[in-house]
Amino acid sequence: MAVNEHLRTIRWAAWLGWQMESNWTSPFLFIIYSIIKPIMATLIVVFMYLIILKSVNADPVLFSYMFIGNAFYMYVAQVLFGISWVVHEDREHYQTLKQIYIAPINFPVYLVGRGISKIIITTASVIVTLAFGILALGLPVNIWKIDWPLLIAAMVLGLFCICTIGIALAGISLLTARHGTGINEGVAGVFYLFCGVIFPITFLPSWGQSIAFFIPITYWLELLRRSMMPETISISGLANYSAQEMMVLLLVSILLFLFFSLIILKYADFLARKKGKLDMTTAY
Repeated sequence: MAVNEHLRTIRWAAWLGWQMESNWTSPFLFIIYSIIKPIMATLIVVFMYLIILKSVNADPVLFSYMFIGNAFYMYVAQVLFGISWVVHEDREHYQTLKQIYIAPINFPVYLVGRGISKIIITTASVIVTLAFGILALGLPVNIWKIDWPLLIAAMVLGLFCICTIGIALAGISLLTARHGTGINEGVAGVFYLFCGVIFPITFLPSWGQSIAFFIPITYWLELLRRSMMPETISISGLANYSAQEMMVLLLVSILLFLFFSLIILKYADFLARKKGKLDMTTAY
């Protein structure tokens, strides 16, 4: 019974998130926007690469490492921080958080449901970005040689991990008034710098590499790269880890983050109720 209720909550929360994301314009313009936005964002990184190495073919392995990592990092930027921003959006903008709290639903499950709408939209953006890289930029990825079981397994675990971290940030957002953007951007910067998104973690100092090994996003991005282009192993700094070992590390990280995320959310929920922050508005 509880499972059916959670599934229903996820379904309607995802539907609500989709409506909020897409109802600002016509479906045709939204499709055009969804295609152009990820390509333009990716071209920024591509131009940075071209300024340094002059040509995509100068170092195909490094280019593939950077391009694939940047493409899948969209999930972190959109899903992770989309989940945490739900609190501010529902409380400050729509002023419906207290109604959601008294509804017969599980709040963490509701957050995950809202995150699913972000996953759907971001998946389209990632597919468009990778297709653009393969067709227009010569990204050396052969779709017939992709390790699909590894890719799918890594995606499922990685997205679940992103959702658990998002729940922790949502808990922190319950106690903040207008600092959610700063917190989100700060966490995004840490992940972007230390997780080997656009450059291998071997470029970092030893203490920076230690931080990278602690963050599960590092292993997630490496698994995705290995599934699509195994040649990137040589520069990743994680060559000593097999795919199976990284899957185990990612799974353990998920369990740890899920445990601590629920604790953070529960404690933040207790403080928010005690201090009357659930219906707080700051005109921000």
